[in-house]
Amino acid sequence: MAYELIGAIVAAVGAAGVILLLNKLLGGRLPRWLVPTAAGLALVTVTIVLEYGWYGRVVNGLPEGVDVVWVDQTPQPLRPWTFAVPMATQVIAADGRQVAKHPVKAELRMLPLYRFARWRPTEQAVMVVDCAGSRHVLLTEGVAISDAGELSGADWVPAMDEMGYEQAACQEG
Repeated sequence: MAYELIGAIVAAVGAAGVILLLNKLLGGRLPRWLVPTAAGLALVTVTIVLEYGWYGRVVNGLPEGVDVVWVDQTPQPLRPWTFAVPMATQVIAADGRQVAKHPVKAELRMLPLYRFARWRPTEQAVMVVDCAGSRHVLLTEGVAISDAGELSGADWVPAMDEMGYEQAACQEG
């Protein structure tokens, strides 16, 4: 966050400097309001580029075998432009390299998940996916899968096509 703030300030100072230099070369013919306007536009532009580029930076930084299974692009009232051009604010990625099968019920798979959100630390979790029943449950405190493969402490959630948990956990090979 600090680097982005520094980058935005440098862009604003740079844009103001370019206008000041241009004004000096033109003999002071540019209007005085152009310097703060250029600085403000530079701040806004850099902020927008960094906000919309966040998703790409996260996805490009994922190792091979860790795939995005869900992206939150919910429009935000305090950012009205997100109603026209959606912006990713959260990403959940599944580590397909570390899928583990239940020792008794092979259709139950444990899938490591990573949640990335703008301005928040990365969170880790484990999702249990029932490949035969097209359902899943997030392992949290109080939720357990017994040695026999029975769920306790929560209810199964039906799989939804827009979330790729089942595909990430159940693919063979």
